[in-house]
Amino acid sequence: MKKIFKGIVVSDKMTGTASVRIESVKIHPKYGKRIKSHKKLLVDNAQGAKVGQTVIIESTKPISKNKFFRITEVLVK
Repeated sequence: MKKIFKGIVVSDKMTGTASVRIESVKIHPKYGKRIKSHKKLLVDNAQGAKVGQTVIIESTKPISKNKFFRITEVLVK
């Protein structure tokens, strides 16, 4: 089963790779407060996404040591 996330491109300075920030909201189990958390993932940038664009990424087999995702669609140009 493939994992699919929506995020914003933070950096595209690497060759063929982009850094994407994924945000999620979790609810504290005891107090019920909403807590924002984020994670930066390295993704394969075959689509040519630029900084600030919103993208959809999905998991793939390992591409390199740190890349396990690829960009499937650029939502906002």
